[in-house]
Amino acid sequence: MDYQAIIQKYYPEDNELRHILLVHSRSVADKALAIADRHPELSLDKQFLEEAAMLHDIGIIRCDAPGIQCFGNEPYICHGRIGAEMLRTEGFPRHARVCERHTGAGITRSQIIAQQLPLPAQDFLPETMEEKVICYADKFFSKTHLDKEKTVEQAIASLSKFGEEGVERFREWVKMF
Repeated sequence: MDYQAIIQKYYPEDNELRHILLVHSRSVADKALAIADRHPELSLDKQFLEEAAMLHDIGIIRCDAPGIQCFGNEPYICHGRIGAEMLRTEGFPRHARVCERHTGAGITRSQIIAQQLPLPAQDFLPETMEEKVICYADKFFSKTHLDKEKTVEQAIASLSKFGEEGVERFREWVKMF
């Protein structure tokens, strides 16, 4: 798979949004690959980690988040689902799963219902080790402060706004990775 060709297809212009996507995704990919190097016992698929990390936010282009130069119509919470649809259309269902399962520390069906989120009422939790690593790595990088890596404490503070369930999953990953 040529992730750069997919990015080029959906982000053809050399503009600020493309820059944000590329810098953020590269940071996530590098952290995911560093985890793979530190934990050979996990037998992580490094090629897949890089590809999926570079594409995990591909759906932001269709979302309404002007603070990061996204001028689409969909709520930002939908960017994972949108990205998954895009990658399934491209023929990459395994990569699509990373898109739809990386938001927060994963989103449960009960959270979607209780918070009336504009998502299908199902669990979107990382299941494979690669999905977990990318979701974890993503929590350390914001799209608004591209040059800064968050501490574990800062990542937990960001996640805590969405409930304790995600924080607990993240704490497990901290121990694991």
